[in-house]
Amino acid sequence: MSAAVASTTTPSTGSGQWLRYRRYLPPLLIVVLWQVAASAGLIPTRTLASPAMIAGTFAELITSGELPRHLLVSLGRVATGLGIGIVVGTTFALIAGLSRRGEDLLDATLQMLRTLPFLALVPLFILWFGIGETPKIALVALGTMFPIYLTLFAGIRGVDAKLIEAGSTLGLSRREQLLHIVLPGALPSALVGLRYALGVAWLSLVVAEQINADSGVGFLVMSARDFLRTDIILVGLFVYAILGLSADQIVRVLERRVLAWRPSFLKD
Repeated sequence: MSAAVASTTTPSTGSGQWLRYRRYLPPLLIVVLWQVAASAGLIPTRTLASPAMIAGTFAELITSGELPRHLLVSLGRVATGLGIGIVVGTTFALIAGLSRRGEDLLDATLQMLRTLPFLALVPLFILWFGIGETPKIALVALGTMFPIYLTLFAGIRGVDAKLIEAGSTLGLSRREQLLHIVLPGALPSALVGLRYALGVAWLSLVVAEQINADSGVGFLVMSARDFLRTDIILVGLFVYAILGLSADQIVRVLERRVLAWRPSFLKD
């Protein structure tokens, strides 16, 4: 009997491991095909460096300490800008989402600002904030504020009115309804906004680090462009991709923990 149970549980364990890592197979296959094409001469390495060249350059930049130094600067800018964007976006979403007057006061202005292109704002930010760290952080904060605002606002307005009615029937005050019904109900949407904001933060940083920067991953990529170093450019892009994926994985783990109460309809 125990042998039969062991034989039935072993495949499920292997299947679970396969499901965990299968999402990484497509990018791995792309890298393998890319290296094969570069080795066969189908892709000129001067135009697009091969994965082997990129790996060598990556190791050199790590060993010399150049990449960690630039990476720490970029991480600091993103963390500061993202923190400001989350606080401001959450505040605006609560004001507009919980009050019709708040919506009338804020929503139209924020929707207009949301459509402005980042590059068009760079000259104004330089004029207002100078060429130091402030405009770089301000661009990241501005870019990350809108996903937080939009998703949290939609989440608040999407809470089932019957739940609010039930809370009133049970004698909950408005503050208690906000803490125990509205915010938990809006949390799934807020976490989606956080995932989106993390991606926008790195996109904003690429633009921001073109503003008279002398450090950061974006500065490293722009300097490599002047010398046609596609290997360094691709190292920078690879770092951005890994950071984006890592941040997304962190939010996914957070989602599974804080939304354990939510039923899931996902199938393998």
